[in-house]
Amino acid sequence: MIAFQGGYGIFNFMKAEELKGIIHSDPEIMGGTPVFVGTRVPLQNLIDYLEGGESIEDFLDAFPSVRREQVIGVIEAAKLEILETV
Repeated sequence: MIAFQGGYGIFNFMKAEELKGIIHSDPEIMGGTPVFVGTRVPLQNLIDYLEGGESIEDFLDAFPSVRREQVIGVIEAAKLEILETV
């Protein structure tokens, strides 16, 4: 499980199998910061955009190396994790 600090507290979500091909952490890439696979775009950027009221479209326009499928995968993984804990 990966933990991220956001404006609304700590988000603990997304098991490794749900993130395969979407997010990864490598000490050689941005010091191990979780990034979208194939990019140097931190997952935290997506969280910051959404918390700031920006849309997925705004995020994708700002970070064209991230694929829509990756963003939807992150949201789906978070949704599943949240639904399992309620």
